[in-house]
Amino acid sequence: MARAWWPEGGDGGGVAGVPGFVHSDFAPVVVAVAERCLRRGYGSAGVPAGVRTGVVLVSASGDRVSAEHVRATVESGGRIGPLFFFQSVPNSVAGHIAARWGLRGPVVCLSPTGDPYADGTTEADLLLYDGDADEVLLILIEQAPDTSTEAVAVLLGGGARP
Repeated sequence: MARAWWPEGGDGGGVAGVPGFVHSDFAPVVVAVAERCLRRGYGSAGVPAGVRTGVVLVSASGDRVSAEHVRATVESGGRIGPLFFFQSVPNSVAGHIAARWGLRGPVVCLSPTGDPYADGTTEADLLLYDGDADEVLLILIEQAPDTSTEAVAVLLGGGARP
């Protein structure tokens, strides 16, 4: 139904911050790619009332930058800010997207055991097949230690499977 990436052309200036998420670009990239995908699928009108859109977030590493910051802070005897407890769970950013867009389907976060896209689409298929969602916003994101954060979001439903 729609697809988006981070980064795309013109994203050289970085990603905008998201209130309630600090230090890392994990949550801002998830939000940017999800909103880009949803806008491509629905425009500014948003998801129609009555459509149950689930969110499946797939990441093998999770928010690596925040986890490393927390580890280093604990090792040095420092104090961890309370927002790190909130953002340490990937469901928090998935829930942020669902609330911001009025999505009424389930939210699932996966750490893939195989191919991330295959694991994510399998979960999306289950949500669609079981009738838990009419469509699924599938988001795949990784933070590698030596490259910038990359993500893709795909809106699946109505037989669409890019």
